[in-house]
Amino acid sequence: MLTQLSVQNFAIVRFLELDLNQGMTTITGETGAGKSIAIDALGLCLGNRAEASMVRQEADKAEISAQFDVSNNQRAQLWLQQNELLSDDECILRRVVTKEGRSKAYINGTAVPLAQLKSLGQYLVSIHGQHAHQLLLKPNQQLSIVDQYAAHPQLIGDVKQAYQGWKALCNELELAEQQQKELAAQRQLLDYQVKELDAFSLQEGEYQDIEQQHQCLSHSTELQQSSHQLTQLLGHDDQVNVMDMLSQACKTTSQLLELDPKLETINNLLHDAQIQVEEATQQLGQYSEQLDYDPELFAELEERMSLALELARKHHTSPEQLPALHQDLLAQLTQLSQQSERFEHLADEIESAWQHYLNKANKLSKSRERAANSLSKQITKEIHKLSMAKAQCEFSLQSDAQQFTNANGIDRVELLVRTNPGQPMQAIEKVASGGELSRIGLAIQVICSASILTPTLIFDEVDVGISGPTAAVVGGMLRQLGKQCQVMCVTHLPQVAGHGHQQMLVSKQQKKNETITNMQTLNGKQRLEELARLLAGDAITPSALANAQELLIED
Repeated sequence: MLTQLSVQNFAIVRFLELDLNQGMTTITGETGAGKSIAIDALGLCLGNRAEASMVRQEADKAEISAQFDVSNNQRAQLWLQQNELLSDDECILRRVVTKEGRSKAYINGTAVPLAQLKSLGQYLVSIHGQHAHQLLLKPNQQLSIVDQYAAHPQLIGDVKQAYQGWKALCNELELAEQQQKELAAQRQLLDYQVKELDAFSLQEGEYQDIEQQHQCLSHSTELQQSSHQLTQLLGHDDQVNVMDMLSQACKTTSQLLELDPKLETINNLLHDAQIQVEEATQQLGQYSEQLDYDPELFAELEERMSLALELARKHHTSPEQLPALHQDLLAQLTQLSQQSERFEHLADEIESAWQHYLNKANKLSKSRERAANSLSKQITKEIHKLSMAKAQCEFSLQSDAQQFTNANGIDRVELLVRTNPGQPMQAIEKVASGGELSRIGLAIQVICSASILTPTLIFDEVDVGISGPTAAVVGGMLRQLGKQCQVMCVTHLPQVAGHGHQQMLVSKQQKKNETITNMQTLNGKQRLEELARLLAGDAITPSALANAQELLIED
């Protein structure tokens, strides 16, 4: 609940600090005194839009802070914990607005975005303005009232999630249908290209091997002649060859080694050379024997190279990259094939998602129907107390998956009213007068407020258009609500003000060239005088005080 509100340099308030209690607090004052200023200031702490005009003249900034006790507010504690802003059982919201219109927001001393104030604020305070009953004329608001009373956020969330899943699939199908012609042409081209490369079937590194074999066959005669000459030079020439010369050199070094051991390394090198030349001569002979020219193989290699070069030119790549290109095109074709298969299965998935959505929406509809019936009875009962003894209210629920399908379900709610016996039930905007609309709206606010978990409820002149005995009933309703949660009520009616557990007076003073608004908590005597003023005006008479005493409700 709200325990303290501090306001500095806001509008016509220089400084204001209020300590607030549990129960029903009424706020009264003369017209124009600024009874709603504290509520407007609190609205800033809850994330309302800030404007430069809110800063008091000649001040650099306005500053508002609101302190809440969240020890019994599990939803607020969970939010603060999830956002790492929890500080014991207290929560302090602060808003600073400069004269240039810039603002800063804080939660428990930590600077936060404005959106976080709004997100947390919904768990702390619920404000009902004096024109809130006008929202009753809007179908979306009527549906929202039923949902608020039903308190089924899980069902609403399930329907929204199911709708989004179904809608996403529908959008995917629509996009897929638009892309089908383009994808079909692309797939046809890829299919042709992949089949062509499949037929050629060039393996990784194969082109390099082909190129090398082709080069060898192209120069086979030259290779044979040179190999034969080299073999002769190394060891087969009867007159002069390397083998004979190395053999003679080895023989000589072996003899010299007996005379000087230092020649051992040289001797070893020459013997190693003799062995290597001998092995080279043998391998060269084998190589020369294998160099027979194969015209058929040469023709095959030449044809395969030509095809590789042709395909490479067609695909704007090198022959060596053809295998990689082949795999890439194959992957693209596979992906397109999967997309086509996805397109074929989308209709089934959409139907499944639609049935899932309908299942969730029907559950929500049943919950709404139960809530609408119960709420209709309660509202009718309450407005009978508000000088509408013969009136009847009914939340009519229509469920139609063809007409009303959206993220909120398949329902349309319409608030129907009959103000006099014998008349048909009609839409509220057609039959309810302004005063009747105010009373119905107030009854709905009180009933729905009792069903939600927000610990602080603020009613800003919601009793406009109500007077006499009806006002006393309204006061009693709000006082009863104040036993369940904290209620603050700005009012001009003494019958309502007298029902408060405590009362505050707003007054306005003129000092030199400035106007100052003050708010004070009234004691018993001051409350009687204020109620008497509300009854009789500035001239307070003994009879007015006596009437005021009758209006003052004390448990």
